Amino acid sequence: MLTGASKDSAERQVRAIADFQFGRGAGAALFPPGCRYVRSKTRRVRQVMIGEERIVTLRAQDGRFTLGIEGARRLAAAMPAPAYRVRIAEEVAEYIAQGKNAFAKHIAAADPEIRPGDEVILVRDGDEVIATGEAVLSGAEMLAFNYGVAVNVRKGGK
Repeated sequence: MLTGASKDSAERQVRAIADFQFGRGAGAALFPPGCRYVRSKTRRVRQVMIGEERIVTLRAQDGRFTLGIEGARRLAAAMPAPAYRVRIAEEVAEYIAQGKNAFAKHIAAADPEIRPGDEVILVRDGDEVIATGEAVLSGAEMLAFNYGVAVNVRKGGK
C-alpha cells in the first residue's frame, strides 16, 4: 500500500487517465478515497483495487485502463446512459455474464460514440452491468451488422 506523496501522485495519475479515457469526472467516480494501488517491479501503477475488488488494470502497451466489474459498475453509475454501454439482448445476457463474447446480432443498443478498441460496459435491460470488454466494432457497426464479434468480453459479472 502506498503512503504520503506517492499515493497522492498515483491518485492524480489514475484520475487523469480515467478523465482522458472516459470523460471528465470519471476519475473521481472510479477512484474513491481508500483505493489501493498495486505497482509493478518498475514502480508503475498496474492495478487499482478497493478492498479485494479490482477497479481497473493499467495496460502497459498503451497506458489505457481495462475495467474490472467493480470499475464498470462505478463508471455506469456515474455516467448517464448510453455512455460506453452496449446493451445485450436478454436471451443471451446470461452467456455474456459468464464471459462469452458478444456477437453483433445480439446487440440491442450501443453508444454511437464507441470506437473499435474502446473499453465498454455490457449491460442488460435496466442498465444492470453484466460484463466488461473491448469493442471490436464501432457503436453504429454493432447495430448494423448481423454477424461477427462485436465485443471481446474480458470479464463477466457472474
